[in-house]
Amino acid sequence: MDPVKKSLWSLHFAVVLLGATALFSKIIPLSATDITFGRSIVAFCVLAIIVKLSGSSLRLKSARDYLIAIALGLVMSAHWVAYFASMQYSSVSVGIIALFTFPVIAVLLEPFFEGIRLVWQDIVSALIVLIGIFLIVPEVSLENEVTLGIAIGVFSAFLYALRNLFHRKFFSHYSGAHAMTYQTLVIFLSLFFFISEDMYTASLETYAGLMILGIFLTALPHALIAASLKHLRVKTFALVACMQPLYGVILAIFILDESPTWQTFLGGLLVISAAIYETVNAQKLHSKKS
Repeated sequence: MDPVKKSLWSLHFAVVLLGATALFSKIIPLSATDITFGRSIVAFCVLAIIVKLSGSSLRLKSARDYLIAIALGLVMSAHWVAYFASMQYSSVSVGIIALFTFPVIAVLLEPFFEGIRLVWQDIVSALIVLIGIFLIVPEVSLENEVTLGIAIGVFSAFLYALRNLFHRKFFSHYSGAHAMTYQTLVIFLSLFFFISEDMYTASLETYAGLMILGIFLTALPHALIAASLKHLRVKTFALVACMQPLYGVILAIFILDESPTWQTFLGGLLVISAAIYETVNAQKLHSKKS
C-alpha cells in the first residue's frame, strides 16, 4: 500500500481510538482523578518503551526543557481530569462536543502567544461556538449536572488549548510520543496523593479497563500519529482530528446506548464546523508564514 494512504488510514484509526477514550468515563467505575492516574501510569510505561525502541533518547536537551515538560504535564493532568469529569456529569456526546471548543479557544488565546491580532472571522467562529454550546445546555444553572458537565468540558478545552499553544511555542522540537512520555509521567506523579481508596480496591475488570485505556487508547494512538506525520501534512492531521467528536458520539450511541437530542446534534454540528474552519484557517496562515 502507498505510504501516504497507509498513514492516512493509521491516522483515522488513531482518531477513532482517541474518540473511544470518552467511553471509559462511563465504563470504568472510578472517579475522573483515579481514571486519569491509572491511564497515565500505563501510558507512560508503554510510551517510554516505544521511544526507546524507535532509537531515540528519553533525555531532554536542556534543563529548561525539563521545566517546560513539568508545566505541560501539570496542565495536561488538569485537562484529563476535567475531560473525564465532564462526561461523568453529563454524557459522552455532550462532553466530547464541549471539549472541541478548544480550536476556537486556541485562536482567542493566540494573540497572547504569537503577537497576532484577531480578525472578524475569529469572532464569528467564537459566536457560533457559543450558540452551539447554548443549544446543548438544558438550563443555565450549575445545579443541573449536564450544564455542570458542559462547563467542566469547556474548562477542559481551555486547558487543552493552553497546553497546545505552550507545546507549539516551547516544545515542538520533540515528537508527540516523546513529549507525551514526559507529560504522562508528570500526570502520574502529580495525582499520586489525590487518588482515592477505590484505586487500590478496584476489581480486575477495572484494572483491565485502565490497561486498555492506557495502552490501546493513549499510547498506541499517539505512536500512530507520530508515525503518520512522517508522510502526512500537519493540516491533514488537524482536519482528521476534528472527526474525533463524530467517532466518539457514534461509539457512545452503539456501545453505551446513548440517545443524543436534536439540540445536541445541532450544537455539535456548529461547534465542529467552527473547529474545522479555524483548523483550516490556522494552517493557511502557518503556510504563509513559512
